[in-house]
Amino acid sequence: MKYKKIAIKIGSNVLTKADGTIDTDSLSNLVDQIAALYNKGIEIVLISSGAVASGRSILNVSKKMDVVDQRQLFSAVGQARLINHYWDMFKKHGITVGQVLTMKENFSSRRHYLNQRNCMRVMLDNQVLPIVNENDTVSISELMFTDNDELSGLIASMMGMEALIILSNIDGIYNGSPDDPESEVIRKIYKKDNIAEFIQTSKSAFGRGGMTTKAAIARKIADEGIEVYIANGKQKNILTRLMDKKDDVVCTHFVASKDSVSSVKKWIAHSEDFVKGKISVNANAAKALMGDKAVSLLPVGVTSITGEFEKDDIVKIVDEKGKNLGIGKVQYNSSKARELIGLKNQKPIVHYDYLYLE
Repeated sequence: MKYKKIAIKIGSNVLTKADGTIDTDSLSNLVDQIAALYNKGIEIVLISSGAVASGRSILNVSKKMDVVDQRQLFSAVGQARLINHYWDMFKKHGITVGQVLTMKENFSSRRHYLNQRNCMRVMLDNQVLPIVNENDTVSISELMFTDNDELSGLIASMMGMEALIILSNIDGIYNGSPDDPESEVIRKIYKKDNIAEFIQTSKSAFGRGGMTTKAAIARKIADEGIEVYIANGKQKNILTRLMDKKDDVVCTHFVASKDSVSSVKKWIAHSEDFVKGKISVNANAAKALMGDKAVSLLPVGVTSITGEFEKDDIVKIVDEKGKNLGIGKVQYNSSKARELIGLKNQKPIVHYDYLYLE
């Protein structure tokens, strides 16, 4: 076994039948595989979709309910049903599982982020396998994860996993339409590869995201040094075959960057939705930031600041044309930062240790 710490994400269409009911055969098969890996000493965090689909399949609701109300109702019922399935199936293997329901807001501050990480670390250290899902019952639509692919990337990054396996209902990313018999799965994707033209924009029947989200998350996580695999969860023994590196496994592997990324930078990398302001920099500063050497963002290179923020808030950094360069945690509030614009010999507005560049 190459990996000792992995995150596994199971999509809605892997866990449910066409009518939305739980596919217990598929679920049982995956649990058996996860248990086999777990019992070999691999540390596992499971990110599972399926709650909303599960709840939808057993509730008859009024068509007058809006989308958010339906989602909250379906997930409240479906999550209880889903975790019971997991509990019973893992219990047969002598494995205790615990439920972790989270929201995007829980990643907004470093304190909340570390608290969440500590919670799951305590579970793992006490031989409890975490099963993570978004808390759809209380999440508000504007601050929801794109889907559980985004959540799985955050969890894999936060927990310092060596690999993330995203199980969908197709074999990976194709070099054409998956419905075209001439199309083939792209087996390996490196940072330099441009795959935008191959990504299908359609979404799954029960999930919120599609292959666009999967590819974007996979690339970001691979850039942070974590191997990412997109594979078909319906394939027989897909997880054990992947971990045994069987040559016949058809999947897409996003190859991890060799550069190490600190825990703080990993948190910052996933904080785009919590940006409080924008800092524009001149051409020289942009060139320095995007160069090979590690540099901080100094006031002398700043041309303008928009938005109001406090010290330690997250801000976006853009060049003169508005192109996004990255995000970082500021060392000044917005008023003080504006006073320093263009000045030399000042402390950084964003120190390199708290700066994540695209």
